[in-house]
Amino acid sequence: EYTVLGEVTAGRVPNFTVTPGNVAYITTGAPLPPGADAVVMVEETTPLPATNGQPRVYIGKAVRSGDDIRAVGIDVTQGQQVLAAGTRLEAAEIGLLATVGAAQVSVYPRPTVAILSTGDELVEPSHRPGPGQIRDSNRAMIRAAVQAAGGIPLDLGIGRDNKDELMTLIRRGLTEADMLITSGGVSMGDLDLLKPILENEGQVHFGRILMKPGKPLTFATVHVDGRKRLVFALPGNPVSSLVTFYLFAVPALRKLAGWPNPYLQRVQAHLSQPLPLDAERPEYHRATLRWDPGVNNGCGGFWARSTGSQSSSRLLSMRSANALLELPQRAGVLEQGSMVTALIIGDMIGI
Repeated sequence: EYTVLGEVTAGRVPNFTVTPGNVAYITTGAPLPPGADAVVMVEETTPLPATNGQPRVYIGKAVRSGDDIRAVGIDVTQGQQVLAAGTRLEAAEIGLLATVGAAQVSVYPRPTVAILSTGDELVEPSHRPGPGQIRDSNRAMIRAAVQAAGGIPLDLGIGRDNKDELMTLIRRGLTEADMLITSGGVSMGDLDLLKPILENEGQVHFGRILMKPGKPLTFATVHVDGRKRLVFALPGNPVSSLVTFYLFAVPALRKLAGWPNPYLQRVQAHLSQPLPLDAERPEYHRATLRWDPGVNNGCGGFWARSTGSQSSSRLLSMRSANALLELPQRAGVLEQGSMVTALIIGDMIGI
């Protein structure tokens, strides 16, 4: 049984000393009064009737010096590096900066990404397509993907298959943004005008790539006002457009934003079903990835299931896909249970 000498609450400085045989009431976060060397949770105590006007308390457990005390500087020591250059600032990092009083820090700006769809066949998603027309799904899709990747989208709208109109829109994108992403107009038809325009405006580094989907992908750089702008001319098929965005544009966007490692995370996964291979090109197969602890099958780890038909125009194959499976270029079939590399493009909530 102990006499309670006083009370110390958070934000207040104690003006008394705890002498042997006595205690003080203290709240979480308050400074320890002189003479005290341990704290007992209030749940371990029982209030007693006061004696001569002094509150008393019963402590029902053995107490050791140092119990439930956090020393000054235990969270961050003097001279300790809290965050290194290149660290991505999320909720915990922002909290750390506030803890040490760093109200302002230098950060990489979020890259601005201009987005342009091309093609006479395209109409806005809110319009009813006429004969020979389709709704422009790519622009809305890439705009959302840019935002999710940390960029600021600049919507350039739909560019028609007209060289002068496309030149005007492309130059606007190159002037106002750090990166330009187009979709369509990069195949081999007479009205596929983007590659010639990019060759005239800058340097085309590649114009076709050995992969499925996404073969017509084109990458170029253009110097504007002394700064290099990146141009990713994505294929027009919706799946090809989004897959190549993840594989090529996302790492570039992250690099511009200062990420030390901008690449998609890779994990090894078991196949939940057999998958046919392509003898002509390596394939990035859309799949849902989930973690199985192996309680029932004795084979723990990531498991990947195909999203179905992998046609490059079938956007349904991207629905719920959170991974791209790297399938090798060869004839044959990968059997169920085979290990493949999976590139993570989404979360696994609800999978």
